[in-house]
Amino acid sequence: MTDAQGAAVLRRLELIDWVDSWDSALTHAQSRRLLMHEYLRRSALWAKQFHAETSWPFFDITESINPSFLLPSDMGRELESFLRKVPFGARRTCKGAVQLTAMGPLEIDRSEPLPDLYDPLILFYERGGEFLQDGAGFIDLTGISIRLKSLAAHLESTPFLSLRTTTLDAMDAEGEISYYKATGESFSRIIRRRITGTGERLDEVIRDRSPWQKTGELELAESGASSITYVQIGDIEAARMIERITEVSP
Repeated sequence: MTDAQGAAVLRRLELIDWVDSWDSALTHAQSRRLLMHEYLRRSALWAKQFHAETSWPFFDITESINPSFLLPSDMGRELESFLRKVPFGARRTCKGAVQLTAMGPLEIDRSEPLPDLYDPLILFYERGGEFLQDGAGFIDLTGISIRLKSLAAHLESTPFLSLRTTTLDAMDAEGEISYYKATGESFSRIIRRRITGTGERLDEVIRDRSPWQKTGELELAESGASSITYVQIGDIEAARMIERITEVSP
């Protein structure tokens, strides 16, 4: 990475709506939950690698990598000006995202390369702004809360790598959501079941580049009137399937 790439990350952060983001956060509640899940996993990897466990998870990792690193003066002033407009809880991660990118490639003694640290969190911010932490160990993502587990637990969590905008958009919907995949077939099929706030049950299927469409396939399978059987899957596996099915650029 270079100074120019660090400046590009700063431009990206400057475009985020930190103030009027409530509606966007609610609309993207499911994808934001998954993005935060992935950031916590990646930040645990970086914290362990650079002995930053005490400042984990919402940190500026460059303080542990090279505390004497400085941005070019113009970029540094612009960053400091920008950070004054950012909610307090997001400031360190925004600063870390710019500085880590500008710092350039790191020589790390590790068998596998570390994943990009801040990319899931920047996507999270872009889809609805900040998060809040309470004193009981929960992270409020606006519209949904998750519990912050131990660093060791997040190290072992399942990776969420489906970060395309189209995939993230396809994960977002209102209601209580569960996913099911067809078994015993030569092609992938996934059905999303939504229970709305009024208690209505909607089964929807996604095919190719089309949006979710209402279907009765799952109900037929459950009644035994279909030769296709379905098994319930988690949302991370569902995201991988959705990405394969849609096969579109971000």
